[in-house]
Amino acid sequence: MPEGDVVYRTARRLGEALDGRILTRSDFRVPRHATADLTGRAVLETVSRGKHLLTRVDGGLTVHTHLRMEGSWRISPAGRRPPSGDVVRLVLANADWQAVGVRLGMVDLVATGEEHRLVGHLGPDPLGPDWDPAEAVRRLMGSPGLTIGEALLDQRNLAGIGTVYRAETLFLAGVSPWRPVGEVEDVRRIVALAQRLLHANGERERRVTTGDARPGRDTWVYGRAGRPCLRCGRRISRGEMGAQPQERLIFWCRHCQPGEPTG
Repeated sequence: MPEGDVVYRTARRLGEALDGRILTRSDFRVPRHATADLTGRAVLETVSRGKHLLTRVDGGLTVHTHLRMEGSWRISPAGRRPPSGDVVRLVLANADWQAVGVRLGMVDLVATGEEHRLVGHLGPDPLGPDWDPAEAVRRLMGSPGLTIGEALLDQRNLAGIGTVYRAETLFLAGVSPWRPVGEVEDVRRIVALAQRLLHANGERERRVTTGDARPGRDTWVYGRAGRPCLRCGRRISRGEMGAQPQERLIFWCRHCQPGEPTG
């Protein structure tokens, strides 16, 4: 699933193409909003909130989208034919550009004043203007018996963290993903590291967490199961965390992040 950095860049690209321009085309291809028409309205702004996208338009309406696992927004000059088949969920276009939402996991049209119904549950966004590390720490510490690996993926604690940033953050912190939150010595440091990693990659097209963009060396542990740890040389481990059917992949170094799985 695209994580906060990807969604942040997507919001920027949508904003560059749509913000401040009048919509000349509005095509919702989801049953619930099939009759909605935003043609003639100006797009005010497009922002990200964790893994969610909010495109606000004139008249107090917001288009809410979520990429989920396979979704994307494709920007092209106006008039270009969208992809064929049933993969297109939404088309928004103006005189110059068109944005085509492909395989979007969520498409909603709500009153801007009601956005909280969709994103109000989210925790602080490390890439948001209202980033609040103290609140993120407070939320994480609210479940002391939960593993830190599971807590970091809970979007109610931090918005935008996914399996990549979870793995990389915990490696840099030297903390096992299996350690309960209440036993983590410095949750503040973990929150700060997560924010630094996301912020460093917010403007990059290619994600790098090690400072080395060479293939196979751009992440510390994520995607490197069975390969030597870039720090200690031991082999990287891979497992699954979370209750079924919500379990997600986790990568870690048993030497640099001591602490065996508890289940």
